[in-house]
Amino acid sequence: MCGAAWLSKHGAQRSETNELLTLPSPAKLNLFLHITSRRGDGYHCLQTLFQLLDWGDELHFTPNSSGDVTVDMDTLEVPLRDNLIYKAAQLLRSKPDTHYRGVHIEVRKRIPDGGGLGGGSSNAATTLVALNKLWSAGLNTQQLQQLGLSLGADVPVFIGGHSAWAEGVGEQLQPIDLPQRWYLVIDPGCRVPTKEIFCSRQLTRNSCPITIAAFFKGGTRNDCQPVVQALYPEVDNALKWLGNFGDAKLTGTGACIYAGWPEKATAEAVLREVPGHWSCWLTRGINVSPLISAMAEK
Repeated sequence: MCGAAWLSKHGAQRSETNELLTLPSPAKLNLFLHITSRRGDGYHCLQTLFQLLDWGDELHFTPNSSGDVTVDMDTLEVPLRDNLIYKAAQLLRSKPDTHYRGVHIEVRKRIPDGGGLGGGSSNAATTLVALNKLWSAGLNTQQLQQLGLSLGADVPVFIGGHSAWAEGVGEQLQPIDLPQRWYLVIDPGCRVPTKEIFCSRQLTRNSCPITIAAFFKGGTRNDCQPVVQALYPEVDNALKWLGNFGDAKLTGTGACIYAGWPEKATAEAVLREVPGHWSCWLTRGINVSPLISAMAEK
């Protein structure tokens, strides 16, 4: 399913019989990523620009009276207690005045694991937003963002629901409206663990901070990209191939790469040339998350 079709079908949906709530969980791109320093606690300070996409996962929430949280996800390769969806539910459940019930969460995954597209963080954000409503927790956006930060640095931007300039560890967000672009995203078929890249001795950790105006003048990069290219030949090959058609970049810590164009037709032409052994998606950059639009209907 192309991104536009995915976006058009995602309003908040409820079943009249079992209270099923269906919500989108969009992917993101990092349009650049500079590591500016490393804190004493080991976390990295960064600057990045989060571009939300009109493509991603889909989560179905079915409340029940069991008092338990269950997750059904075909691609679940980690113990349930380590799954960000489950951890998000348990985190919200522990807050005072939360009128929790049991819930069964079914996930339709499209975002590849370890791809740098924010799939796990987006799933956690959608879970917090959905259960805040279903369990009448009463938390506002800022409170949910603070809660989500304990699950991952990318979670707050998905809860905020707007493409944003980010600093700190990624939690200092300034919403920004970006011009429309169409993105071709390629998955080279490998998984890149975030921890491995941030622990690398070869990672640049002293990039000079820049302004938003400087970003639009060009010259930015992803500091993680050289490390990932050196460690993962699959990513290096994909970047070199896509570089023949546009400005190919790594998103986040990888492994997915992308290039963008103002015209959809240009992106579609490149899409037709992608070698068959790579998974790929044509998506549109959006400023406001479909999750926010869906919840506004409630």
